Amino acid sequence: MKPIVAIVGRPNVGKSSLFNAIVGRKKALVEDFPGVTRDRNYADVNYEGKEFVIVDTGGFFVHADEPILKEIKKQVEIAIDEADIIIATFDGKEGLNPLDKELVSYLRKLEKPILYAVNKIDHPSHAPKINDFYSLGGRLYPVSAEHGLGVYDLLDEVVALIPESSKSEERKQPAYQAKVVVLGKPNVGKSSIINAILGMERAIVSEVAGTTIDAIDSEVDYNGKKYLFIDTAGIRRKAKISLRLEKFSVLSALRSLERADVALLIVDAEEGVKDQEQKIAQLIKERGKGLIIVVNKWDKVEKDEKTESFYIAMLKKTLPFVDFAPVIFTSAKTGKRIKTIFTLIDNVTKSLKTRVSTGILNRIISELQERNPLPVYKGKRIKIYYGTQQDVSPPFFVLFANYPEAIPSSSIKYIENRLREYYSFTGAPINIVFRKKR
Repeated sequence: MKPIVAIVGRPNVGKSSLFNAIVGRKKALVEDFPGVTRDRNYADVNYEGKEFVIVDTGGFFVHADEPILKEIKKQVEIAIDEADIIIATFDGKEGLNPLDKELVSYLRKLEKPILYAVNKIDHPSHAPKINDFYSLGGRLYPVSAEHGLGVYDLLDEVVALIPESSKSEERKQPAYQAKVVVLGKPNVGKSSIINAILGMERAIVSEVAGTTIDAIDSEVDYNGKKYLFIDTAGIRRKAKISLRLEKFSVLSALRSLERADVALLIVDAEEGVKDQEQKIAQLIKERGKGLIIVVNKWDKVEKDEKTESFYIAMLKKTLPFVDFAPVIFTSAKTGKRIKTIFTLIDNVTKSLKTRVSTGILNRIISELQERNPLPVYKGKRIKIYYGTQQDVSPPFFVLFANYPEAIPSSSIKYIENRLREYYSFTGAPINIVFRKKR
């Protein structure tokens, strides 16, 4: 799994600017006053062949009194708890602040690698400004996030702390029909669903070590097929403090999704879909994983013949961006439809690996342009010439056009919908990108 690197510091030291400099694009909101970053912001980074997740955080006060500062502190504590490496960031222009000393004292108790980045050293002549920070101990990294100075030196140290991945261990893993992660906010019945799956007759369960010390995964043989259920309970043990602080940890989900093919998003039938489920579903789609929506506690809902269709309509309205995901109504308590989850996992796994005929793809492209001619751009009609499927898991298509930057979103959606009519792609996100024909 990708290591997590958290940028922390008191307000207005330039954490978001450093985050943007590392990511290489402006992703975090940057303003010259404190309190702009309240939620955590994260992005994937590949530097010198090593991958990690970088996390931006809000301004941190060890002793927070105001309600909003307490909420920000909770978010930062979650990121610190989940992080493998911490970049403590300071304002070089302002100099060492007592709050900086409090932060360092707090971080040292965690026994995690900590790098000290002294920001806003915008010119070599500013170097003497870092002298105050030597009293903190440890190696200092003078940087200018705004101008990119010193950022590569800092990144060199970050990747030096990341161990080489063990390919030999990956090869030892048996071939699974699917690797499945169960996600959802607390108290929706994730553990109950896993226990119901593992407790089924004909299911042979063995404990398999996960990729982290904390996680123990469950290997299940069912109907002659082998499945790996990723044990998010192992992550909860590591991050139990985090989960007392907020309803759902994005970083824990990132770690779990890293290893999965398919995600089960558990929804409480009585509560319905809230903001947290929307965030999780978006994360699953962004990561290109198969998705099944499992509505648990269905035994507690008063039902008639229209209840399920009403609920499905509600799910499509609240989660329109994953309307391709199949929905199953279950009860971990009674065992209702638990076995059907395996059928859905098989269907989604097949969809993820589906390859589309080039002829059909180009037929869809021709249909689009015949029925709905594309708009004019820079005085010329936009034209899509042809397309090809470049990858699976998830299905990934590259289409070539004269003006790829001007393709309407409605045209992309049309192509996706037609692909789903031909091949279903149950539970599988479809990625379509446009490139300029050379």
